[in-house]
Amino acid sequence: MKKIIFIGLLMTGTISANAQRILDDFNLTNAVDGKQTSLSSFPTCSGLVIIFTSNSCPYDEYYKARIGKIIQTHQNNVPVILVNSLVDGNETLEQMTKKVQQTGIRVPYLADKDQVLMQKLGASKTPHAFLLKNSNGKFEVVYSGSIDDNAQVEGDVHHSYLMEAIKAMLANQQPESAEVRPVGCTIRKK
Repeated sequence: MKKIIFIGLLMTGTISANAQRILDDFNLTNAVDGKQTSLSSFPTCSGLVIIFTSNSCPYDEYYKARIGKIIQTHQNNVPVILVNSLVDGNETLEQMTKKVQQTGIRVPYLADKDQVLMQKLGASKTPHAFLLKNSNGKFEVVYSGSIDDNAQVEGDVHHSYLMEAIKAMLANQQPESAEVRPVGCTIRKK
């Protein structure tokens, strides 16, 4: 019994530790304009949303409109960055650039083909969302996981985890749920 309680406490500590880490800066190519983008590109924002996505996962399509709403609602204080860490043939930087041209993506769509950012954050699915709070240029992960609780039917969403976390962060509060299991297509490691 004591072992079970200890393991439960250890797991809870691990989850909290994962949800509270400081992200080191990165430098990735943006498929929108071909330039390098990093955390230091966003010095004045209150926070930053990083969503791991792909060119071909159906779950990314399910969330397309919802991600658009997040972008529109918070574009001035909590920008959104899309990151593609998949290494399949249809996920190359060239294919990402074609997707930008076809869909009109206007937010940074970063190529993480060495999977460095994916590993730093522990991203495992597309879409997998991370909310980072900007504290004097240090970006702390305050939420990790699913965008909401119903990938396929937006009308049946009961908990908009990412939006709720953004609202809490902007109110200087901790999100009610700091980590929620992401749902989507698995990002295979190289």
